Amino acid sequence: MRTQRQVVDFSLRRRALLREVQSGRVGTYEVCDASPYLKSAAKFHGEPTDELCPVCRRENLTHVHYIYGDELRQSSGQARRLAELPILAMTLSEFHVYVVEVCRACGWNHLVEQYLLGRDGLVTDGGDAPSRMRGGAAE
Repeated sequence: MRTQRQVVDFSLRRRALLREVQSGRVGTYEVCDASPYLKSAAKFHGEPTDELCPVCRRENLTHVHYIYGDELRQSSGQARRLAELPILAMTLSEFHVYVVEVCRACGWNHLVEQYLLGRDGLVTDGGDAPSRMRGGAAE
């Protein structure tokens, strides 16, 4: 997505947590605690992946994309399909996306990635961010 910016990848935290689980320092009951709402969002709005669950190894993980932002109003906090995000990015100035991986079999869930989308991140042909106009002059 070309307007994606301020990306935070949580893969190091994920690997550390999985090491803790595999060593027995953290129980699976502590990490396989997906709420019924998250499992439902995975079922109806999630994007299937090719990656097996790192805990139970029975089912592939599903990515759920949650969106948050002032312009979203009552839609803030909802799960959306990945295909909907570019459309929202062209119509809204800015919103946050949180990607959560979920195993619908055992309940494993972890925040995978966070990023910002929206028109404010569009780059013009000159490579500069679009200038905002106020009173006829660029700021």
